[in-house]
Amino acid sequence: MSETAEVTRTGVVEVRALFKTYRRGPEQVHALRGVSFSLQPGEVVALFGPSGSGKSTLLNLLAGWEAPDAGSVLWAGSAVRPLAARPWRDVAILPQTLGLLEELSVRENIELPIRLGRGDGQYARRVNGFLSFLGLEALADRTPNEVSIGEQQRTALARALILGPRLLLADEPTGHQDEGWAKAVFRLLRMVAKRGTTCLIATHNQEAARIADRVLSIRDGQIQPPPHLRPDGHAAA
Repeated sequence: MSETAEVTRTGVVEVRALFKTYRRGPEQVHALRGVSFSLQPGEVVALFGPSGSGKSTLLNLLAGWEAPDAGSVLWAGSAVRPLAARPWRDVAILPQTLGLLEELSVRENIELPIRLGRGDGQYARRVNGFLSFLGLEALADRTPNEVSIGEQQRTALARALILGPRLLLADEPTGHQDEGWAKAVFRLLRMVAKRGTTCLIATHNQEAARIADRVLSIRDGQIQPPPHLRPDGHAAA
């Protein structure tokens, strides 16, 4: 994304008319078609959509891992730039691939942003809290290949949140969790949101709709309008 003087003064992030098309042989796949929305400070937003709807593409563009064909992503109070160029304290990402370092222990993986960002003792004290809340205390000295995939995912979540970022982008954060740990993950996201972290969660887990402040639905690369609700609170046919 090119630098401009344009800024947003509403919310943490404003997404404006994002388009992304891929080529699959002779075919063009329109992954995103004019996606626009904003994220407010401290809110949890659940992004729902079937496989192939554009959820992961949208997160990749927000993370700066891919560039849009058109449109922009605005960070509150600053010029247009990839969010990936911002420090970990601003933007943290929980990808489906997790990206843990195999040579580091669970604890060391969680501490990595502190070391890279030269965080002080305030951040270091949070490590034990995350280990305890996410059931990782007894596993703290093991390497990722010595724990389950669900435990790896919770480790990656703790690493993403350790510096208290202003924005968390999470792709299927409960994809490897059983029902009990999925609820614990969602409780943690609500807790960090109360402390000011905005959370955008791409998910299939319907529990996210219950804990979210807002739900976005994406289908065929477009954000869908919210369903019309009957007086009893159910979607109209």
